[in-house]
Amino acid sequence: MPSMPFDRLLHKLMREYKQHMEEHLAPQLTAGQFQVMEYMLTNEGPFKPSDMLDYLATTPAAVTTLLDRMERGGLIQRQRDEKDRRIVWIAMTRKGREAGEHGMELKNQFFQTCLDRISSHNQQLLLFLLNKVVHENGSDSSGNP
Repeated sequence: MPSMPFDRLLHKLMREYKQHMEEHLAPQLTAGQFQVMEYMLTNEGPFKPSDMLDYLATTPAAVTTLLDRMERGGLIQRQRDEKDRRIVWIAMTRKGREAGEHGMELKNQFFQTCLDRISSHNQQLLLFLLNKVVHENGSDSSGNP
């Protein structure tokens, strides 16, 4: 199968997802801010800005700018490490947690709406096939096919 139809469909789905999230997150969060909140909600803390670089696929300077805006907006707090002042720890505020959890609900609703268009059997098949595409050896990170 040529890769062009796959590329177009994936691009269309991600464009629709991005538009959905931007429309429904505003004015509380930007899409980039939601990614930070999503990372913090789905991983064990405490967090340093450098912990998020791979997940956000960006530069240290861009993460710093993003976190600056989030701190000004009351979504996160920064705290210097007591033993090593060069280290900065990041934590969500209550406002940030609520906004992040709302964003997670929006994300889940979007993808559930997409999956509801196909049968349960085809949902499982789609996930199986996407797992094969994403993981070189055909198994997820836990070793399950």
